[in-house]
Parts: sequence; structure tokens; C-alpha cells
Amino acid sequence: MKLKTTLGIALVSVASLAMACGKAGGKTAERGETAQVDSAECVSNVEAEENEQTAEEMPYYMRGAEYTKEDSALVVKLLADAKSERGDEHPMLYFGKKFLGVPYVAHTLEGGDVEHLIVNLHELDCTTFVETVTALTLCDKADKRTFEDYCSELVRIRYRQGKMGDYTSRLHYFTWWGEDNERLGIVQCIMSGAKPFTAVQTVNIDYMSTHPELYKQLKKHPEYVEVIRQYERGTSGKTYRYIPKENVGWKQSSSLKIVETGDIVAMLTSKKGLDTSHIGIAVWQNGRLHLLNASYVYKKVVLDTQTFYEYQQKQTSQTGIRVFRVM
Repeated sequence: MKLKTTLGIALVSVASLAMACGKAGGKTAERGETAQVDSAECVSNVEAEENEQTAEEMPYYMRGAEYTKEDSALVVKLLADAKSERGDEHPMLYFGKKFLGVPYVAHTLEGGDVEHLIVNLHELDCTTFVETVTALTLCDKADKRTFEDYCSELVRIRYRQGKMGDYTSRLHYFTWWGEDNERLGIVQCIMSGAKPFTAVQTVNIDYMSTHPELYKQLKKHPEYVEVIRQYERGTSGKTYRYIPKENVGWKQSSSLKIVETGDIVAMLTSKKGLDTSHIGIAVWQNGRLHLLNASYVYKKVVLDTQTFYEYQQKQTSQTGIRVFRVM
């Protein structure tokens, strides 16, 4: 059942519900399991605080936010557990593994007629997986552990200049995502003029504006197409050094060690009008790079047993990777 805050009415205090549900004895969504939470118990625990926040008092991004009770409870449980369980494990790896087995589902952010915050931890694609894990990591690093904290970070990550507006404010291309999140100090682009960054990408993006019929919101709002086109033109022509896929097979003892476990890796593509085709999280295992990702191939979140190099060799349109580190 969807729990959705709506304009003018707060069904339940979000932070209170999340805190109550976080103690309900649920399991994390690992290896395909979803959080098992007694929703009735969660609500009863916060009955006294219903309607605590009016719509005017809520952060703007929480008005109309869409999420399930299980999602909000799971966020708080994951953040609470991390405080005592994570230890020295990299937070991107720690939180990423919590979603192993969660189904791959595309287009989960396209619901509704108006752009609004969507939190969905039980269906993930490659982008929403990385955004979810990054938001949890940022909260954990800052010792922020409420559902509202998580939503605040998710908005900062997902939208241009960290502010949610209409559909055009979402960072649809990964080049936009990387630039904006680096500008906000959320990530650092890992790049140098030396090995293994031996190739240069010249960005030339126009896929969205030349294929508006493939995007629900662009079909419904043709006025958005020109806005997207202008953003595309502002990015096209920029150049970035990257690691070509033949170098991704190098050992950890080589210069490839500049890539660290927990780094976000974006797979560049030769497909016309696009910059990237997939993203995930880098993991070193036995001296070789592997990929933790929401996989279209496996239809779920996996830590791939094949090496990253082996995976990329099968993707004929992929040319290499760019690397970003959460700060």
C-alpha cells in the first residue's frame, strides 16, 4: 500500500513513522527479501503525533512525496543498523549489498503528472540504485538518520542544483548528474592525464530532445523539449578523460588502483546522442574490479561474479568508464 503525503494534508509525521517502524524487527531488503514491517503497529505507535506537521511546515520536497511505509521504515532501519554494524566497511559497499536481489525495474520515477519525490527501495534501476546508496552513505557520514534526512539528500543528488522543480530539473544524463553533484561537493570526479585515463570522451548529447516520444513527460509537456535541448547544447562539446574498457582488466597493483571500492562508475557509450548506458559501484575482489549494480541482464541487484572487464567486453557499445567518489 502506498503511503503518500499530499498537498495540504500530512497523513502521519514522516520522521515519527520512520523511527517507530525502524524498531519493528524488520529485515533489510537483502538477496531479494523485502522489509517485513507491521504497518499497523507502526501507525499505532505514532497515533498521538498524526498531523503533527502541516503541509506548510513540511520541507517542500515532502509535500506530495511518494513512498511506502515499508520504504520509510527500511531507510531508518538501515541507517540505525549502520551505526553499530558497518565498522570500517566502505558505506557505498555496505549499503549497496543490502539491496542484493532487489528486482530491477525501469522507469520508477515516471509516475504521476507532476514531478514529485519518489522513494522506492523495492524496485531499482541502475540510476535509482546508485542514488539510493549514495543518499544513505551521505546520511551515515553526517550521522543523519531520519527518513526526512534521507529524502533531503536524495533531492540534492537527483535534481539540478539540489532543488526539485519540474521534470526538466531532474539530472537525466549522467554527465549532468556528475557535474552537478561535483559542484555541490557531493562527489569528486576521479580523472588525470596519466594512465589508466588514456582516452578522451567528447560529449554529444541530444537523445531526449530528438526522441521526445519515448519520454512520458516530454510527450505530455512539449514545452519541456526546448528546455532539455538547451541543457543538452550547454553540455555538448565538453571533454573528459576516461578509462577505456581494455584498461579495466588491469590488476589492482597497476595504475588502475586509482579506482577504489565504493567509487561510482559510469559506463560510456558510443550510441548516438547519449553519454552513458549504465552506472554502478566498483568493488575490488581478488585483485580484479567487479561491478555492484542493478542489472538489466540479471533483472536484479547483483555483485557480479564475472570481472568488470569480462562484463564490458560483452557490451559492444560501451567504450570505457568515468569514475566518481562520494565525498
